Amino acid sequence: MTIKKLATALTLVMATLGTVSVASAAEDRSYILATASTGGTYYPVGVALATLSKVKLGPKYHFSLSAISSAGSGENVKLLNENEAQFAILQGLYGAWAWGGGGPYKGVKQQDLRAVSMLWQNVEHFIVRSDLAETGTVSDLANLADKKFSIGKKNSGTENSGRQIMKGVSVDPNDFNLAYMGYGASANALQNGTIDGMNTPAGVPVGAVTQAFAAMGDEIKILSFTDEQIKQANGEYNLWTSYEIPANTYPGLDKPVTTIAQPNFLAARSDIPEEDVYQLTKAIYENLPFLQGIHKATKAMAIEKAIAGLPVPLHPGAARFYTEVGVTIPASLLVN
Repeated sequence: MTIKKLATALTLVMATLGTVSVASAAEDRSYILATASTGGTYYPVGVALATLSKVKLGPKYHFSLSAISSAGSGENVKLLNENEAQFAILQGLYGAWAWGGGGPYKGVKQQDLRAVSMLWQNVEHFIVRSDLAETGTVSDLANLADKKFSIGKKNSGTENSGRQIMKGVSVDPNDFNLAYMGYGASANALQNGTIDGMNTPAGVPVGAVTQAFAAMGDEIKILSFTDEQIKQANGEYNLWTSYEIPANTYPGLDKPVTTIAQPNFLAARSDIPEEDVYQLTKAIYENLPFLQGIHKATKAMAIEKAIAGLPVPLHPGAARFYTEVGVTIPASLLVN
């Protein structure tokens, strides 16, 4: 073979390899998964889901998630709607609001929202200084009039679900001197004495709550809910149920606390390819021990609970997986 012919052959080989490389790169699909502030449960669970996708789906299917922190459910609905995120963790309340055009989305239904899986229960932790907890129940929030209270980041799920609950129990948070901070910052402010209470709904245990109790012990208290207060908190919805935080969950918590919890779920845009959502859903339920080893909140996950309480219809990819494993899907969760 002449040098000229050899050069031509090598050029053709390199061109072919380059084409294969470009084609492979084009197949890679990395989606954004929006979570919430780093001190709660959404972020570490989101990171766990992203890690799972990279390990189990990346090499074979060229598909993975990248978790980002956000202001929580409120911002996540916006990110999904604008395609700045393709997956997100949402509170059940926000899913119900977005799909039905209620709450902050009044009259504007988010019809491109789909559910992938229920994840865990979002447990309410209304925490105040002990000297303000006269009854120990959520009605004690009324004692924070003119006092500093962190209600979560502006427009977050924490803020708006907190407002929904307080409205139900006849407490007006606008009477407080409100601060808008994430969980970690709220815990620090409580320890420093710059706030008198905070709202930190998340899967148990919450890192920021552990931090606050480790530093303050019996100087703070998690407020409980009576059966009547649970009904009042729900109002027109049927999302929150009784949840008992066991004794010793947090440092110095020597007695169980009855609070309330609503479901959290993994949401996706409707235009994500069916196969990608199918493979993600399959990977989640075939690798639950992996997730459960990263965060205790996911220990409640099971295929039997995968679609329980979902407030929006399933993505076709998720529905396909659940059908394959024998889960009966109600008509309300199916959409054309």
